[in-house]
Amino acid sequence: MNDLDRVAASLRRLPPSCGPVRLVAVDGHAGSGKSTLAARLAAALDDAPVLHLDDLATHEELFEWTGRLLEEVIGPLSRGETAFYHPYDWVLRRFGAPRPLAPAPVVLVEGVGAGRRAVRPHLARLMWLERGPDASWARGRHRDGPGLAGFWDGWTVAETRHFSVDPSRPFADTLVRERDEGYEWLPGPAVTASPDQIITHRDGSPAAN
Repeated sequence: MNDLDRVAASLRRLPPSCGPVRLVAVDGHAGSGKSTLAARLAAALDDAPVLHLDDLATHEELFEWTGRLLEEVIGPLSRGETAFYHPYDWVLRRFGAPRPLAPAPVVLVEGVGAGRRAVRPHLARLMWLERGPDASWARGRHRDGPGLAGFWDGWTVAETRHFSVDPSRPFADTLVRERDEGYEWLPGPAVTASPDQIITHRDGSPAAN
């Protein structure tokens, strides 16, 4: 069993937090590796659904998506119903046809601000990618290329402003550090002693205690 399998097992053991769903947030700076981690966790969770917050944000509302998330996703899931949200098309600059999101045992929410104040009461766990803003943004700029340099200039200002008033990291249950192979899992600032902590032992063997 690898580290992702152990983490997946620990997430399955958590009590539901949003109706029948264990809602798990993967947060961090843009470019920190959230999408990759969420995809790997989803695979370890037998293809658990992943909601990408990029689908709820827009060019004009980079962080003003809370209402859409609560109304279109969290509300229905809390009632045990399939949610339908309208993903934003970043090329056409408009919302598309509704997309279903079933109330699976574990649902991952991935994106900058996934652990924001309004969302935390509905979360079973908040994970934070431990990569600093400058390193994350440099990674994201390299990934997206010079054609999106202008967008990134505006994004970094907006992200800094968001986290200055509504930080996620201080409330994280788990800090995740990307390694050459796999991840290191550390207790987050919000963690107190509990039987479901995710940690990486000092001898290098990952475990979910």
